[in-house]
Amino acid sequence: MILFTLLMIGLIVIDQLIKHAIVAGVALGATKVLVPGVLSLTNLQNDGAAWSILSGQQWLFTIITVFALAVMIYYFWVFRHYWPYALSISLLIAGTLGNFIDRATQGYVVDMFQLDFIHFPIFNFADTCLTVGVVLLLTFMLFEERMKK
Repeated sequence: MILFTLLMIGLIVIDQLIKHAIVAGVALGATKVLVPGVLSLTNLQNDGAAWSILSGQQWLFTIITVFALAVMIYYFWVFRHYWPYALSISLLIAGTLGNFIDRATQGYVVDMFQLDFIHFPIFNFADTCLTVGVVLLLTFMLFEERMKK
């Protein structure tokens, strides 16, 4: 459990450092190409969810986040000895807290990663933690019986 807690803390720190670097190094709304045709960095302030839905509804995000964190922490405790679930939930908690820190301190989330080869919302490291956490959790749930053998 200590290892997964350290993982969560490390991921949150990485998320916040990346966001700080983007805010310090890329003007708001500006884009810097990292890999032409593949990946750019864009400094974006998102006060909504994915695709900026529910923009400006910070009270709703706060309620959802507190509830979601309570549920995730409960399941993290329940599955603390089963590493696949503990790992997945660690990523989910880290991603949730990374974005929650932004919302609580700034009123918006800093997004920066822009995939240039597909029309997709600009996202951040915390979003990546959330996505990987969900994919791992679903994968582990689908193949749980095979993994136990």
